[in-house]
Amino acid sequence: MRSYLIDEIVPSDMEKIDEYLRERAIPSNIKGIFWVEMPEDRLTQLQSDHKGCRPHVFAVELGDNWVKMEFLIRNLKHMRCNCGGYCTTYQREYIMEFADNMIRSLNIRT
Repeated sequence: MRSYLIDEIVPSDMEKIDEYLRERAIPSNIKGIFWVEMPEDRLTQLQSDHKGCRPHVFAVELGDNWVKMEFLIRNLKHMRCNCGGYCTTYQREYIMEFADNMIRSLNIRT
């Protein structure tokens, strides 16, 4: 799986990240996994056309001292639809900006 990993995060900062994601992302049924919606203007033409598959999301996974943003875009309704797949360069920029903005806004040292 291609992803963006930020590690060596202290426990108190991991708590801040968890709270941040609970406020801004969709929690999954699995502890430590969140879904972040890809903005409509970042969707591919195929994803845009698949309105019934929305939202299109990327996963954020929390570990003991790390946070990982997956570069796989999925939808939460149809697992086997062809509108999912690895992100485009434009979507990857959004994922990395999301991570960097989160780290910066929470004053997390990495």
